[in-house]
Amino acid sequence: MKQWEGVKANGNVTPVFNFIKRIVMFDVAHIAADNLKVNATSMDLAEDDELLHAVDVINAEFHRLMEQNDIPYLQKAFARNAAVDKDGCLYTYYDADAEVAPHVKGTMRTEVLDNTDVFFGNPMDNAVGRQPYILIRSLLPTREVMIRAKNNEVENWEDIKPDNEYMDVVDQAKICDDMTTLLLCLWKNAETGTIWAYECTKDCEVKEAWDLKIADYPIVWLNWDYVKNCYHGTSLVDGILNNQIFVNRAWASSMTSINRTAFPKFAIDGTRIASLDNRVGGVVKVQGDPTNAIKAVDTGHIDPQVAQYLQMAVEETEKCLGATSVALGDTRPDNTSAIIALQRAASTPLELTKQNLRKAIEDLFRIYLDFMSVYYGKREVTVGMPEKAMQAYQFAGMEAPKLTRQLFDFDTLRQHSYRVKLDVGETGIYSESNTITTLNNLFQMGAINAVQLLRRMPKGHIPDVEGLIQELEMASQMAPAAAPEEEQTVDEMAVPNTGGGYGALQRKLNEGV
Repeated sequence: MKQWEGVKANGNVTPVFNFIKRIVMFDVAHIAADNLKVNATSMDLAEDDELLHAVDVINAEFHRLMEQNDIPYLQKAFARNAAVDKDGCLYTYYDADAEVAPHVKGTMRTEVLDNTDVFFGNPMDNAVGRQPYILIRSLLPTREVMIRAKNNEVENWEDIKPDNEYMDVVDQAKICDDMTTLLLCLWKNAETGTIWAYECTKDCEVKEAWDLKIADYPIVWLNWDYVKNCYHGTSLVDGILNNQIFVNRAWASSMTSINRTAFPKFAIDGTRIASLDNRVGGVVKVQGDPTNAIKAVDTGHIDPQVAQYLQMAVEETEKCLGATSVALGDTRPDNTSAIIALQRAASTPLELTKQNLRKAIEDLFRIYLDFMSVYYGKREVTVGMPEKAMQAYQFAGMEAPKLTRQLFDFDTLRQHSYRVKLDVGETGIYSESNTITTLNNLFQMGAINAVQLLRRMPKGHIPDVEGLIQELEMASQMAPAAAPEEEQTVDEMAVPNTGGGYGALQRKLNEGV
């Protein structure tokens, strides 16, 4: 951040102790989890095999879109914009020319937009769904806009001109030639009940109005904190800018004082010393007795309370925003339980913003689901092997593939209602180790079996965990039924044999490994 931009320093130092950036990075990293997982569940009470298969297809497509659009990264940029600029915005469109798989084209693209480029028709309301229209402004090369208009068979496409205001900016980094502002207008048609769009510049139409065929605006909007009767919110840094300015100014004054007064000044008798040599080991020529010819004058000292107040200002600001020394990792983790408790207490102020971010990501995947039902049509999808097919392979004594490609008609998604559920993993330092310890304890107690343990293990700790689970399940199905006198209790089956003998489950675990 250019915190001294526009300030006349008159040659003085301009230090920047940017603690705001540290707070913003911490808060964004805390609320934006890396291990996102989105699940679609059906709201239809009469669930059948066809409906359950549709849910599996949707979830598989959600997983692909998650990887394709790099949603974990986008949500961090999305949340950071909200923390710094008050609002975050995600815009989704359908790219019909994108190749998804061999002979399969068309997918959704999601971009992060600046809040200054999005204009709501009703600026008194921050709800996207209630807007009469939404304008999106983008700055593109003039040639690209002209080609787009020509491809859309616009007659006067040659009338598109560059915007001169972008050629006269003060900041050299922002100077750009031959750039044109493109406006995209979105509104909901009362007759069709769908979203329509229109593109133009100030001089020319680029694309005439067309029907997007989706029910909701393809926009996700997030306020870091709400402002009543305004679609813009407040940012994380709004309330602490004055604190940053105070710290920078105090450090600048302290540094200037140190530069001017840190070293002693010398007072000399000009009638006895012609010049002063400050070099180490230098010789000074003195006429007469040198006793009183030169004297070092003590300079002023900075009050030590200045440094204390500066440190207190930074610490109190971080504490008010939940970025305490414990949360930031500046405390030695001597007591793990206490550290976890303090981290959770410090993160409490961010819970509302965290929930709002999760809801925004859920809204994004609802938009994906809307686009799927309209544009995908019939296409091949990669899904997990159905359970009945797995049983058939096992009965035939063949190894079943984990994935299979099937033809699915996405138009059928309009016939059912689906609820999108978002599962977000925790990002705490000790969450994975605690999870593993808890699972091992449950396994030793006999509360869960080996398959349940492996399914809930954090990813990356066990190689080919799916193959191991499949082998255990096949072994349990093919094992002969035990005689009544040899029946074992649940605890005996669930707990591995730690003595000299071999338990049934222990043998299976060793075979899987």
